[in-house]
Amino acid sequence: MEIVVRAALMFLFLWLVTRVVGRSTLGELSSFQLILFITMGDLVGQAIVQQDYSFTAGALAVATFAVLTIFLAWLNSRWRGPARVTHGVPVVVVKDGEPLLDIMRRERLGMDDLLAASRGQGIERVGDIQVAVLEANGQLSFFTTNGESSGAQQQPPVG
Repeated sequence: MEIVVRAALMFLFLWLVTRVVGRSTLGELSSFQLILFITMGDLVGQAIVQQDYSFTAGALAVATFAVLTIFLAWLNSRWRGPARVTHGVPVVVVKDGEPLLDIMRRERLGMDDLLAASRGQGIERVGDIQVAVLEANGQLSFFTTNGESSGAQQQPPVG
């Protein structure tokens, strides 16, 4: 039973860490971030099972993570409130061609990252962007003054 409690506490801790770190997708992690997360996984495993390397302890820890993940998915599908907390909400970062610098700073999205993502979608100037939205999954969506919309996978800088 101790392993289940430790796994549940670690699950909540990891969820909190990923919310604090920011919006990103696995394919956009830097090499350092990927190595850091792999190392964290090993440390988490050791913390959960306390040197108990038995198959049962490992299976119990993984099963606890799986059950909590399924529970969160069920909770998010039933009520909107928990989804806003667990996944976040889309945020407007450019409105009427003007970057919203306070919001970009809060989301740790640099101007260079915004410009690179917009260029990747064929948008030459920020002034051409009617609205840019940083989606909950880290993707940037652009809506231009000519009515076209596009999306770009872009990770805000972390740290």
